[in-house]
Amino acid sequence: MIVISAASGALGRLVIEHLRTRTEVVAAVRDPGRAPEGVPARRGDYDDPASLREAFDGATRLLLISSPELDTARRIGQHLNAVTAAKEAGVGAVVFTSFLGAGTGATGMTEAYHATEQAVIRSGLPHTFLRHPFYSDAFVPRVVEGEITSSTGGRGLNTAFRSDLAEAAANVLTGEGHLGRAYDFTGPLWSYPEVAEALGVPYREVPDAGPGPMSWINAQVRAGMLEQRTDDLERVLGRPAETVVSRALGRTGPNESTVLTN
Repeated sequence: MIVISAASGALGRLVIEHLRTRTEVVAAVRDPGRAPEGVPARRGDYDDPASLREAFDGATRLLLISSPELDTARRIGQHLNAVTAAKEAGVGAVVFTSFLGAGTGATGMTEAYHATEQAVIRSGLPHTFLRHPFYSDAFVPRVVEGEITSSTGGRGLNTAFRSDLAEAAANVLTGEGHLGRAYDFTGPLWSYPEVAEALGVPYREVPDAGPGPMSWINAQVRAGMLEQRTDDLERVLGRPAETVVSRALGRTGPNESTVLTN
């Protein structure tokens, strides 16, 4: 039996869709009223260790999806609750959705993920780490007034679509040869000027709108920090990962102003 934690979120629901026809799968959710339909559900709240032990009971494998909590200290606490509960429940193996760079870095975006990876290692549980990039779903360019703009300096982004990452997680959960490994998942590199060229519209660089998460991410892109590329995702999928260019071409044309979002 495979248990998916945080299964009411977008990633968890996609993973369950891939698993429900392959194997026995259980959704662990904080609010059973929001559980995905068609599979058994158990209450599993990251802030309630007892509920996690019950939710994880009997699991041969657990997909530990990272908490959406923004406060780093609280997020680490939630993840440690889950790791401890998995150990106490006798879970066969843990697959954790981590973040690129978490294997070596413990600051900023990677702090909670790094702490969780280390906790999983210390637990002695068989495990696999799936280090995700940013989701492409949040970055697909939009054509506004006949052009595409960004503040990325034309540099590359290694984002990947949530749907591909979910399929890869399902493959790891049901496949062999993944335990003890850490995968650095990246999508095909792309840039905003590349998408504009594919759509046949102009590209224009604009200043950042102001302080905030996107300004920080744009600065990372301009510095080339999102240009790391591996073939881990393609190998686990057994096929090429979806490109942002192909998604953009499927959603709009050069004479439209449709917002390209997930």
